[in-house]
Amino acid sequence: MQLVVGRIGRAHGIRGEVTVEVRTDEPELRLGPGAVLATDPASAGPLTIESGRVHSGRLLLRFTGVGDRTAAEALRNILLIAEVDPEETPEDPEEFYDHQLMDLEVVTTDGAIVGRISEISHLPSQDLFIVERPDGSEVMIPFVSEIVTEIDLDEQRAVIDPPRGLIDTDEAEIASAREAVHEAAHEAGQSPETEPGQDSGAGTAQDAAHGSEQASAQDSEQGSGRGSERGDA
Repeated sequence: MQLVVGRIGRAHGIRGEVTVEVRTDEPELRLGPGAVLATDPASAGPLTIESGRVHSGRLLLRFTGVGDRTAAEALRNILLIAEVDPEETPEDPEEFYDHQLMDLEVVTTDGAIVGRISEISHLPSQDLFIVERPDGSEVMIPFVSEIVTEIDLDEQRAVIDPPRGLIDTDEAEIASAREAVHEAAHEAGQSPETEPGQDSGAGTAQDAAHGSEQASAQDSEQGSGRGSERGDA
């Protein structure tokens, strides 16, 4: 089985080193000296790692046969791919490879079906599940323990406890409108009435949902989160 374990960034210095965006939680194993990696596009590889070091928080690699800055620049944006036993799992039970998580059914803690994981987005601050809902729409779920409460590989299921508005945009819009009314009343020096049976200070996860959308559009230089080793498409 092939897994993407890194993406080559810009050249560093004049002796053929390149920065690497790490996409594995086991860089010592996957990206150590002597490792032979396939590439995407395939025509650029295979590449053999000659040496590696960490500089200012970034992994720098030098590949056999790449001896100057010009050759290093030619490798920019190439994906590094490792062959992995499909039965292999991370040592940490709280970490998962992307291929283990793909197509898991996502349900809430009360049993409501949200959809299935169709993609995993790796951002600098966190990872996101891109979940395809039964109606074909998509929702982004931050892969953090506060929201994703359980990953059950035997049952092929991810259990989530979403904050209000994360998966129900109508709730988020209603709550946002309510907040706007309260803000306008406050500026006018009035105290808005609380609707019967509702908390006038109710908050939502709208900011989290929109923040995830904005973050997913950014080009990250480094992967992060719980189990970020990505399965090759």
